[in-house]
Amino acid sequence: MERTATTRRQALMATGAATAAALTGCTSEAGGARPHTAPDGVPAETVLRRRSAARSGALLGHYDTALTAHPELAARLAPLRAAVALHAEALAPTPPAAGPSAAASASPSASSSVSASPRTTGRGAPATAPPGTADADPDTTLRELAAAERNTADVHTAALADAPPEYARLLASVAAAGAVHAYLLTNGDR
Repeated sequence: MERTATTRRQALMATGAATAAALTGCTSEAGGARPHTAPDGVPAETVLRRRSAARSGALLGHYDTALTAHPELAARLAPLRAAVALHAEALAPTPPAAGPSAAASASPSASSSVSASPRTTGRGAPATAPPGTADADPDTTLRELAAAERNTADVHTAALADAPPEYARLLASVAAAGAVHAYLLTNGDR
């Protein structure tokens, strides 16, 4: 049993080292200039935040589908789902300063418009629930959920190149957490 804990610790440390290596490229303002606004006038960071939050929101949907199909996995999946919910919230665009228009933009209808839009993985493919999750056995569901975690982590990692430094750090942390979640889903205690 002690050997397994050491192996997990080493895997988590390796993930942390990989994240640190990715962050070193994100902390400098040197390099090519990044566009500050998208063609439609929306700040580029807001567009990136919406995409990242929608991707994490789609992953949250994967967890909900898995929990609905396999309530017996609730003890194992609930903490990971809660973390993904926090990630989606942290990645979302920050509401503008308080004021009458800020209240309107922070309303449920404004936030649901982002989550109601078609979600993509960042590579053009729709981010839907993992195929077969509802009909799959629990082990298959866990593997499919781990694949969704890895895919989401990959999308967040790819977005690092377009992110401003502070947001890049957040994306890297969320991507690292996704890699850990995938590990726990496939190799964690059962």
